Amino acid sequence: MAIKSREEEKFKALLKTRRLKYTVDRKAIYREVMRLSGHFNADSLYERFKNQGSRIGRDTVYRTLPLLLESGVIQKSAGLSKREFFERTSAKGHHDHLVCVRCGKIIEFKCPEIETFQAKVFSEYLFQPICHDHRLFGICRSCR
Repeated sequence: MAIKSREEEKFKALLKTRRLKYTVDRKAIYREVMRLSGHFNADSLYERFKNQGSRIGRDTVYRTLPLLLESGVIQKSAGLSKREFFERTSAKGHHDHLVCVRCGKIIEFKCPEIETFQAKVFSEYLFQPICHDHRLFGICRSCR
């Protein structure tokens, strides 16, 4: 529960800096995202609410996901379609993805050297990072 409340505080802090309210709908979206363990997109999240009989609209889901992304609660992920996919950052920690362009297989990986190099680039260009989406596309071992 400590991770969830820390994540929720990060989300609330971002909303406050943007002068946005932590509405009932945003809270419901945050809590539903925290229940998810895998990759999801905006439409699949909206469908979950619709199936529960919730009145949360598709537009509200689409507007809230970038705020969750910017606050670090979720990260961009890889999926089998062209839609943007996301996953909870706290579920596995930050990681990146290898995506096979033939079979759609997704391999998750962590590489401290990439993270170190990115930090160097951010510093060199005096660039304030918010989040990043690192996907490498290629052909997996099985498809070769």
